[in-house]
Amino acid sequence: MELLKDENLILINDGLRLIEKKDGLTFGTDAYLLSAYVRRQSRARCVDLGSGTGIIPLLLLARKKAAQVHAVELQHDFAELIGRNAELNGFGETLFSHCADVRGVNADMFGGTVDIAVSNPPYMKVSGKANESERKNIARHEIAGGIGDFCAAAYRVLRHGGLFYTVWRPDRLCELTGALSAARLEPKRMTFVHARAELPPCLVLCESKKGASPGIYVTPPLIMYTHGSVYTEALTKIYETGEFDEPYKRP
Repeated sequence: MELLKDENLILINDGLRLIEKKDGLTFGTDAYLLSAYVRRQSRARCVDLGSGTGIIPLLLLARKKAAQVHAVELQHDFAELIGRNAELNGFGETLFSHCADVRGVNADMFGGTVDIAVSNPPYMKVSGKANESERKNIARHEIAGGIGDFCAAAYRVLRHGGLFYTVWRPDRLCELTGALSAARLEPKRMTFVHARAELPPCLVLCESKKGASPGIYVTPPLIMYTHGSVYTEALTKIYETGEFDEPYKRP
C-alpha cells in the first residue's frame, strides 16, 4: 500500500501493520492497555469513540474480542486512514469508519445499539498554549467535546447492559465519575496504573455498565516497571496475551 508523504508504516502487536500520521498521535501504552482491558465478547458489536488511526478496533478484532467495530473519528484524514488500516490488515468487512463528531452520534448510525463502547478520549483541558500540530491538539485536548460528551455518546449507542471502557487521568477522576453518573453509566471495575510502585498513578482504566446497580470493584493496581524500562511480570503478561489476569477481571 502506498504511503503519503506525511505517513509512516509500523509493525505492532498481534502482527498488525499500522499507518500513522507523522504529526499525529502515535500508538502508545494507554491505547494498548485499554484494548487489553476489554472483556472478550467474540460476537459483540462495538463502537470506538474518537478512534484516531483505528488502533483499538484493530486490536479488538485481531484478538476476537468483538466481531464488528464502528470507528467514529472527527478528523476527515484520520477517518480515511482508519479505512486504509482496516483494509491493510484484512478487516475491511468488520471495521467501519465514520467521520463524525461524537456529540452527534446515535445508535441509528450503526444499525442499532451495540454491546461495547470504548474510548481513549482527549483528556487535556484547552489552554492558551497550542501544540504546533493541529491534529495532536484535537486528539489531546477537549476542543471537540469533553468527557461528558463521550460518556453521553456511549450511553446513546449502548444497549441496556452494554459495557463502556475508557482510560483517563487519575487527577481528573472526579470529572470522569461525574460524567458517567450524568450519563447513567455505572462504574463496575476500575484499575489504577502506576509507572513504578513508589509513584502515584498515571492512568486509570474504567469499565462501566448501562443500566447497572451501584457497586464497583477496584482491582489491585497495575505496576508497569520494576526499574528503568524493565516490565513487571503483570505488564509482560498483558503484552504477551492482550488480556488482564484474573485478579483484574473480578467480579
